[in-house]
Amino acid sequence: MENKVLKSVILSLFSLIFITDAKAQFIKAELQASGLTCSMCSFATQKQLKTLDFIDSIGTDLDHTTFMLYFKKGKEVSLDMIKKRVEDAGFSVASLKVTYHFDNIKIENNYHYEYQKNLYHFMDVKPQTLNGNVLLKLIDKGFVTDKEYRKFLKQATPCYQTGKMPDVNRVYHVTLL
Repeated sequence: MENKVLKSVILSLFSLIFITDAKAQFIKAELQASGLTCSMCSFATQKQLKTLDFIDSIGTDLDHTTFMLYFKKGKEVSLDMIKKRVEDAGFSVASLKVTYHFDNIKIENNYHYEYQKNLYHFMDVKPQTLNGNVLLKLIDKGFVTDKEYRKFLKQATPCYQTGKMPDVNRVYHVTLL
């Protein structure tokens, strides 16, 4: 009898973990590219971004050189691939803000959140609980201007400079907006 109860409890906990992970995901991103001077530049960048299999659709704002990227549900999102596609088009990322759905995650400054084998290191944040869709800004080199990167570098831990830590694919540094 105890064995059946134990199995039932383990199965229930596993289901809860699976359900929580299934709810957690990237929803969309706002990408501002630098160096775009005309509609052809924007078209070239959009064409590169469309090759990413996790992007469902793309909206553009030519006045602000901004792209709204909407992600496919259940697909793994690669923020580095977004950056690479912009660079492949001949431009750079001035800002990348992502909307992520959280489910009751308590954070504080230097908190690490793991998702899809990547670590998201929260910087310059106050202790709080994230619930629902939350806008995060990537603050790593290549995702912000050099001036903004240097600002965060002053308060950074060693993983900020390298973007690497053992046992994860990548460390992304984020702040809340």
